[in-house]
Amino acid sequence: MKAIGRTHHRNLVRLLGFCNEGSNRLLVYEFMSNGSLADLIFKPDHPNTPSWKERLRIALDVARGIHYLHEDCESHIIHCDIKPQNILMDENWTAKISDFGLAKLLMPTQTRTFTGIRGTRGYLAPEWHKNTPITVKTDVYSFGIVLLEILCCRKNMELEAEVDQIILSEWVCSCYLAGELEKLMLDEEVDMVEFARAVKVALWCIQTDPPQRPSMKNVIIMLEGCAEISSPPHP
Repeated sequence: MKAIGRTHHRNLVRLLGFCNEGSNRLLVYEFMSNGSLADLIFKPDHPNTPSWKERLRIALDVARGIHYLHEDCESHIIHCDIKPQNILMDENWTAKISDFGLAKLLMPTQTRTFTGIRGTRGYLAPEWHKNTPITVKTDVYSFGIVLLEILCCRKNMELEAEVDQIILSEWVCSCYLAGELEKLMLDEEVDMVEFARAVKVALWCIQTDPPQRPSMKNVIIMLEGCAEISSPPHP
């Protein structure tokens, strides 16, 4: 609670206070009036479904929040449960990361830690299942899945979709390799250069081998268009 209470960033939901007296265990957070990112991107009839520019801004909001947790707060934190349901929108539609119930703190001398599987199916990095040390790169993987969902406004698994489109990451990768990214776009004005750049960033983030994934700092730089992005291998 002390570590989370000391975090201050515009893209993290602010912890205002808590109560831990007997059976009274409460967390008090700032009120986020516009619901979750999941509400916005998984409900096509939502009146406030964000445009392409807004979705790209939201992706950057999330990336900056994770970067702060990994590198800039006093105790480095692995969130362990990055998903659209844990990304909340304030009154100005700024995206903020919430729900630190599964988070792991890293001591100043640590870059990795051992822990049991924690997180949400569909967003879990492969190393969770291999009994290997967990690093900040697990959050990078989860962010990559979320970024794909933001790009395509659909969940990472859609059982009702065409067979080759059920698993979003596999569909995106096949479209990327075939040079058919337009299949992924919604019926709206999308900047093709920005979209292709974001797809490449996401595919780098979900690489099976953690060292191949970029840091969140580099994710931000690439999403902003400030660095060249090499073609990612098939995850």
